[in-house]
Amino acid sequence: MADDGDRVPGRAELLARIEAESRGHYAVWTLFNQALADHLGLHPTDLQCVGVLDEQDRPLSTGEIARLTGLTPGSATRLVDRLIKAGLAERRTDPADRRRALVSLAPGSLATVRAAWDEPSRAFGEVLAGYTDEQLAVIGDYLRRASEVGRAQAERLRAEAAGRR
Repeated sequence: MADDGDRVPGRAELLARIEAESRGHYAVWTLFNQALADHLGLHPTDLQCVGVLDEQDRPLSTGEIARLTGLTPGSATRLVDRLIKAGLAERRTDPADRRRALVSLAPGSLATVRAAWDEPSRAFGEVLAGYTDEQLAVIGDYLRRASEVGRAQAERLRAEAAGRR
């Protein structure tokens, strides 16, 4: 007879563990994001906006930044102003609509952020090195799908909050 250490947990137990680990992961990731932002002399939201701008294949309007970050238009404008002051972003007139400004990362601005990521990236890479290619595919799929759910739930919560105002 196998001892409890050899017992394979059932689906309900596995799901409960994943849910608990996800909450813990989110809390630790929030602390890491704060520490990385502090290291770079940025606000955590500013650091996240740098990531949003980096993911895009085009400049964004401040309104688009507000929508993607969940900020109000005024807060997004102040965030963009801080990024410009820090030399991380630039604002240019939209060639299609001269009344509108577009925001993009400043040339070379990611070098400092990427340098700050060097050591954490190596540490996370060491964790991932212990997984097979098949397991990495599952992890990648989970992260992509969980991010989609997270975005949808953030939009739902914002809409509910706006409806209560």
